[in-house]
Amino acid sequence: MTESVEQLLAQYRWASEYLLGLIQGPPSPPRGATTEEIRARARARLERLTGFLDFIGRPQDVYPSVHVTGTSGKGSTATFIASILTQAGYRTGLHLSPYLQVETEKLQIDGQLLPADRFARYVAELDGLVSSWVRHGGQRLTYGEFWVALTFLVFAREQVDVAVVEVGAGGRFDLTNVLLPEVAVITSVGLDHVRTLGPTLLDIAWHKAGIIKAGRPAVTAVTAAGPLSVIRREAEIQAAPLDVLSPGQDYAVLDCDEQGTRMLDLRRGRAFQLGLPGRFQAANAAVAIAAVEQLGHLPRGPIREETIAAGLERARIPGRVEVVQATPQVVLDGAHNPDKIAALLESLKCLGSPRRRVVVFGVLEGHDAAAMARQLSAAADHVVVTAPAAVQRDHAPLELLVETFQACGCPALAIPEPLEAIAWVLARAEPEDQVLVTGSLYLVGQTRERWYPASEIVLQRSCWPMVLTR
Repeated sequence: MTESVEQLLAQYRWASEYLLGLIQGPPSPPRGATTEEIRARARARLERLTGFLDFIGRPQDVYPSVHVTGTSGKGSTATFIASILTQAGYRTGLHLSPYLQVETEKLQIDGQLLPADRFARYVAELDGLVSSWVRHGGQRLTYGEFWVALTFLVFAREQVDVAVVEVGAGGRFDLTNVLLPEVAVITSVGLDHVRTLGPTLLDIAWHKAGIIKAGRPAVTAVTAAGPLSVIRREAEIQAAPLDVLSPGQDYAVLDCDEQGTRMLDLRRGRAFQLGLPGRFQAANAAVAIAAVEQLGHLPRGPIREETIAAGLERARIPGRVEVVQATPQVVLDGAHNPDKIAALLESLKCLGSPRRRVVVFGVLEGHDAAAMARQLSAAADHVVVTAPAAVQRDHAPLELLVETFQACGCPALAIPEPLEAIAWVLARAEPEDQVLVTGSLYLVGQTRERWYPASEIVLQRSCWPMVLTR
């Protein structure tokens, strides 16, 4: 390595370790907390972050923004929107959550990750601002609060024309919900994060609808009567125009393969080629187009269809029906709830019929691992369960997962370390086989290291670096 490369990686590691050092104490909220206790803690976090952002001059108000939430599809939709805006000539910031391999995935500008040296500089700057805030009587920020403040500060310092911000979880009490966006986007409502968001779809819809702001337009692909009624009610309360997109009425899937998906925009009567594979991407693209339509008042005016087409085709996001190897075919997808597993299995039909499908599966506690295992059992010839690693979060018990798969008649074994699990599978796979890695975005990030080393992602500022020997 050259000295400059070593210095860049050292700066990145310093900033990364600083951020991870902010994670202290047990996970929040504590087990057994009531709904009101959970919401009270969430409100306190939002109030603390709002106070700090006010103290440093409200950087999130410097640029217009698009706010995107949803149980599934929010990352892909945010990526589509950002890609279209970049193609339209706007300097576009994109915040995705969580990251797969490196922190700078959450801080993208025009499709490139923030450089390591500027990442470290902004972390240091924000640390100084927090210290000043504390001297003036404020409280230290938690990991999540610091990250959101860092995102808004970076986009302000980098002078973006517009920012596309993905919600972390939920919406109403998510830390990103200090934004006053030009348009709010709700991609879907499904059962996930039920411990903090509530046990029913109506509860979860209420959280998602919380990003709708007074008088600002909202777009959704939610069509189920119950959740949609909750979203409509919030839009009425906020006097916010609501655009609802329905499959078969507003969009349809034409074709799908590993190169991407072709969708038909029925409102325009034209087809678009999407850069992201998966049948479910048609809904995400349709919502992205509708959201961009709401931004026609930006300085460059309405965005032309050809610009939309280019943005949709050039959009890329790792870990979503991502084929990282052709022979045997290896597919990475961070599906971490039953709805996402169902969508994934449907989309795998676009990739052909393998001789045998071997699944590497790992999931964090708090998700419906048993239901996901039952779904995968019907589609897998063999399963290797493994243990994705996440700070202060446990993985689902491997022995229990093995028993669940075996009870469904699917052979399974446990290999705790993810990279060892994928290596074991690949050593035994035949060229006509398909290897599917799924169950957790954390698992996808850890196994993706085999093809795309994190150090090269940082240095080349791309989630798809050319793998170099240094």
